Amino acid sequence: MTTPMALPERERPPWRIRLVAHLAVMLARLLARQPPGRIRRLLLVIRRGARPATLVEASAARRAVVAVSALCAGEGCLQRSLATALLCRLRGRWPTWCTGVRTMPFGAHAWVEADGVPVDEPHPPGHYRPMITVPPPV
Repeated sequence: MTTPMALPERERPPWRIRLVAHLAVMLARLLARQPPGRIRRLLLVIRRGARPATLVEASAARRAVVAVSALCAGEGCLQRSLATALLCRLRGRWPTWCTGVRTMPFGAHAWVEADGVPVDEPHPPGHYRPMITVPPPV
């Protein structure tokens, strides 16, 4: 038996932002179906030429992605993190994209970081041990 879960209240951004966020979500859906090594290689190419995203910019991108996708608003952490990073990239920025695990109890998660902290995550920094990261280009 599953526990019913209500999605958090989502804001409705302007239509231009929603349109670009939908594009990022669609691209993230395709990317999320790839093996982890290929995702990392593709993100390393996609991030080229981008400047590091600030916490405010990455948070705005995450909120836009969550506003247009029920999966990203719920349990779809991989697609949400990829869409957030891609939306940042469409704006010329790049956060640090991360995937990681915890051991007790075992869990896997994907998220983005900016300014050294996880963006709008309910868990404190260090809750998950990063396994794959794609930071902004140097």
